[in-house]
Amino acid sequence: MTNNDVRKRKLATDEKPPRRKNSGSPNASNTGNRGPSGLKISFLCLVVSVILLLFVFGVYHLYYVKEEVASRPVLTKPSVFPTVTVRYSHVEPHFAPPVVTKKPITKQPNSADGTAGFVSENASPYLARLASKFGYSKVQFAVIIDAGSTGSRVLAYKFNRSFVDNKLVLYEELFKERKPGLSSFADNPAEGAHSIKLLLDEARAFIPKEHWSSTPLVLKATAGLRLLPASKAENILNAVRDLFAKSEFSVDMDAVEIMDGTDEGIFSWFTVNFLLGRLSKTNQAAALDLGGGSTQVTFSPTDPEQVPVYDKYMHEVVTSSKKINVFTHSYLGLGLMAARHAVFTHGYKKEDSVLESVCVNPIIANRTWTYGNVQYKVSGKENGKSSAEQPIVDFDVCLDLVKSKVMPLVKPKPFTLKQHAVAAFSYYFERAIESGLVDPLAGGETTVEAYRKKAQEICAIPNDEQPFMCFDLTFISTLLREGFGLNDGKKIKLYKKIDGHEISWALGCAYNVLTSEEKFNNS
Repeated sequence: MTNNDVRKRKLATDEKPPRRKNSGSPNASNTGNRGPSGLKISFLCLVVSVILLLFVFGVYHLYYVKEEVASRPVLTKPSVFPTVTVRYSHVEPHFAPPVVTKKPITKQPNSADGTAGFVSENASPYLARLASKFGYSKVQFAVIIDAGSTGSRVLAYKFNRSFVDNKLVLYEELFKERKPGLSSFADNPAEGAHSIKLLLDEARAFIPKEHWSSTPLVLKATAGLRLLPASKAENILNAVRDLFAKSEFSVDMDAVEIMDGTDEGIFSWFTVNFLLGRLSKTNQAAALDLGGGSTQVTFSPTDPEQVPVYDKYMHEVVTSSKKINVFTHSYLGLGLMAARHAVFTHGYKKEDSVLESVCVNPIIANRTWTYGNVQYKVSGKENGKSSAEQPIVDFDVCLDLVKSKVMPLVKPKPFTLKQHAVAAFSYYFERAIESGLVDPLAGGETTVEAYRKKAQEICAIPNDEQPFMCFDLTFISTLLREGFGLNDGKKIKLYKKIDGHEISWALGCAYNVLTSEEKFNNS
């Protein structure tokens, strides 16, 4: 019953029915006239019918479906994941978290189309919510820690998994961040683990203790640790593993690791298109993620003939309805902080830490900046266009230097990116907000040309409060225009959140863990 608005019925005629004579029995009643009490009884019968229907579905799932699942071989990496929905938002309700593969798809047992046999792809999200209200679902949590190059973030998610169709419904999430990133603790792993402990305490406060043992806990480190010597990175990860072992959460053998750039790009792309409701469209949005140490570019080529061009950078993403070929690449060294380091240290020896840069205004003197666990003193450099009365950056000189550092690292060049709607986040969003390029509350849309013009404007201002903004915007505009081949008028949609959810690969990772591992999927 989908309409809860039960309207009262009235008689077709204004004439009153003839009154029946009393049979003499004191219990005799007028059964021919159904009043409000009759309607209430009808409504109660309908409610009871719905509850019984849900009960039957629940019993079927608990006893028949789970017995069927229990009899299957245990799969460590299923080829598809159950469908998911996000509460109260018009997003893709019938598509699963992605599976990335370069090999032929291996279908699950008892599945004719590669989807999990016990998942109802056509079940209504309304039915799932109704089941939740009547107790036919269970709460599940997941904790994902994003250990980035500039900071670590904990994202804790609260889901409801319906007993009716096994769907995950996202209800709440926690987002907290701490700086600096784990890579800053290369010589002090214990301190790095302590910074993660403080984030873990936030997750403990968010998740009731009785759910800790059934909540997966995962930490994935990104470009910051990729850039460290392997031995130092492993020492940090081992310190975190020791912390996780005492956490009382559910921790697997590979729960703490350096994340592959491909996974980072794919999960970010999935999260953006899932929340934007574009997974079912023929032309999904391209996802551009600008981090501190690397930048990820992920999109699905619109022309099948383009796929062989990208060769080894193509991956197959499987949803519950189709397979999507996706280009993704993580450009290591093209993160914002890595690019700063490359430009600021240009012309200096590796051990030098006192620097002058043509991309910094001459009024800036000995500004402290830390990168790769090294503290630098950065000053602006005098140039022919600057004067004591009007100190500015020579934009053209800075631009040429940035191009020389960007272009060699953009391999392969995503030359068909321009065919797609572009969704950009992380530092793309933050620098646009901080420079006044877009409204800080509304966010919104800008263009490649607008980034370049804003860079020119900032470079011509002696801005002591944002000493490196001239470089940051020059780098972003160069990356988009010369690096990725986007024209000046190309629109860039900027996001931090969609429907209240953080744009992060962590959301896709959480779905992955809860739906691919048997102990969470069928518990």
